[in-house]
Amino acid sequence: MANDTWYILRYNGNAMKIRDLFDIKLLRFILVGFINTITGSAIMFLLYNLASFSYWTSSAFSYVITSVMSFFLNKYFTFRVRDWSFNMVISFFLTIAVSYFLAFGISRPVINILLANSSVTVRENIALFTGMCVFTGINYLGQRLFVFKDQPDKND
Repeated sequence: MANDTWYILRYNGNAMKIRDLFDIKLLRFILVGFINTITGSAIMFLLYNLASFSYWTSSAFSYVITSVMSFFLNKYFTFRVRDWSFNMVISFFLTIAVSYFLAFGISRPVINILLANSSVTVRENIALFTGMCVFTGINYLGQRLFVFKDQPDKND
């Protein structure tokens, strides 16, 4: 009975177990995420702090640039998908957009409440960082379960 709790959802008629999400694909996703995080953070925080771009502009610009890089790295390295389809590209960028707006849309008001006595700059820098963390979790689930789903990996 305890094993029944390992199921998180059903999609395409298949049950996905939570423990199935923790495999070599997750490790490769984390490596790609590390590369994207270094690149995206540099762009986002430099634009926000040095170029005086707004919260939304600096984060959006960063995510647009790194999303293109992420598509190719996740497609070929993380999930090892070789075929192309228009639906895959569309679903990838829709997943990125949903993850982005959820993560950054939630992070900013929550941090503003939690750190109400801090300066706007401190709150927004922490909200940017928090948004990055939330984005990573939402995005992994979207990429794994919807965009690059059911792709067998012969090298796992």
